[in-house]
Amino acid sequence: MSPRTLILSLAALTTTALAGDKYLVYYGTYTGAKTGSKGIYVSTFDSTTGTLGKPELAGETGSPSFVAIHPSKKYLYSVGEMSIPGQKGGGVTAFSISLPTGALTQINQVSSVTAGPCHVNLDKTGTMAMIANYGGGSAASYQIQADGSLSEPISHHQHIGSSTDPKRQKEPHAHSVNISPDNRFAFVCDLGTDKINIYAIDPSTGKMTPHEPAFGKVPAGSGPRHLAFHPSGKFVFVNNEMSMTETVFAYDTAKGTLTEIQTLSTLPEADRSQSGLSTAETVAHPNGKIVYVSNRGHDTISVFQCDPATGKLTLIQNASVEGKTPRNFNLDPTGKWLIAAHQGSNSIALFKVDPDTGKLTFTGTKHEVGAPCCVRFLEL
Repeated sequence: MSPRTLILSLAALTTTALAGDKYLVYYGTYTGAKTGSKGIYVSTFDSTTGTLGKPELAGETGSPSFVAIHPSKKYLYSVGEMSIPGQKGGGVTAFSISLPTGALTQINQVSSVTAGPCHVNLDKTGTMAMIANYGGGSAASYQIQADGSLSEPISHHQHIGSSTDPKRQKEPHAHSVNISPDNRFAFVCDLGTDKINIYAIDPSTGKMTPHEPAFGKVPAGSGPRHLAFHPSGKFVFVNNEMSMTETVFAYDTAKGTLTEIQTLSTLPEADRSQSGLSTAETVAHPNGKIVYVSNRGHDTISVFQCDPATGKLTLIQNASVEGKTPRNFNLDPTGKWLIAAHQGSNSIALFKVDPDTGKLTFTGTKHEVGAPCCVRFLEL
């Protein structure tokens, strides 16, 4: 076993042992009169008792659909599908975090370069931010300054191409950006081209550079949306929004390449002919044995058993999310609980994770928040 593999394996084994019990939970939302949301919300969470507090407004801003928390716990970053006077595209906003309340204060705001920013992520050193622009079909990167502020865009890459669906895939639609465990590459799922674009990243400069090979591919017409790495770093799981499937890739850490292993449905066989459904999020459990996927319209979370040796998945449960249009969801750092965000019914719900099977059980805890679409934990 190489030193890098050993480090990744030990990290996966000790995640739940090292996690604390007191957290803040941040929620990205869509704002406006219809949703009642005003920005980013925050609640308290106790992983020992499973007590989830009522969400309160942490920072007012326009449609902060996705957020990312700095490893220092001092800053939070959001993408906003709004217009900034004198600038193109939407906004990327830096906030300072006031602990223990979780209140947010805006530091600065910069352009997303093209329209429809929908996802933000940080490199593991906290010196670089990266975003995906759905409307503009592009990816951009920024340096994070010592005071937590964002630089102007350091790099911007316009995706090109199309795929088989004339309505949804006539042009690129970048949907998420995720960082490899070794902090060398960024993987940007593009729904419009059926590709996972691969970029080498340089945290010291904030620059993204197209990798060679430049992308991995899912089956035509699938529409890749979000992805998650297996805790071992050996596999990547991609949920395909349009085909209601999950694609498993083998990840070559040395070469930074993806090789498809398996593609399977996220739905029970009896429901696979339903129309108007779409997947939204993929999350891998820190124990490496379970992968979760949210299904909008079907309003469930798929629970897959994962073979840690091969990466292959087996569907074992479709758990009701107790709401409508499950967008993003997340496991708490202990891996014992899951919070699902219901964009369509303006609520969040808490689930207990079975320690042996990974199956989900609704706890009965549910709170109102306007059009939630992102869940992120911060340990106190």
